[in-house]
Amino acid sequence: MLKKLVGFVLLGVFVISVSGCAGSRQGDLQMQGLRNQISALEAQLQVKDEEIDSLKEASVLETQGQKEKIICEVKSRPNIKQVQIALRNAGFDPGCLDAKMGKKTRSAIKAFQAANNLTRDGKVGKRTWLLLRNYLEQKVK
Repeated sequence: MLKKLVGFVLLGVFVISVSGCAGSRQGDLQMQGLRNQISALEAQLQVKDEEIDSLKEASVLETQGQKEKIICEVKSRPNIKQVQIALRNAGFDPGCLDAKMGKKTRSAIKAFQAANNLTRDGKVGKRTWLLLRNYLEQKVK
């Protein structure tokens, strides 16, 4: 009888210790899962912060006037909206100023190139932009 009692006590201690370890492992897994969720949320937050910064810049562009901001952003490679504005200022209709390279924009580029004795390829290369960017600084009509 004493042997049975000692056996039950040992069995109870074993079960309690094993369940404690399993509970600890499960808790560790839950903690790791929460850490992973936090990392994912921080990444999403960073993306949203970048979107907010982009929207703030767009708002500044509208409130301070497009001309100043667009000219400041001109680098060696212009964006399509800058090309469209410069084309319109130069007297070549690129269509809607939508920052998309459509048929009208490409045709306006070719017309500008032809008028300036450049290769009519419809692409804004270094030579085309060198001449075209001078029209970016003029007031948008």
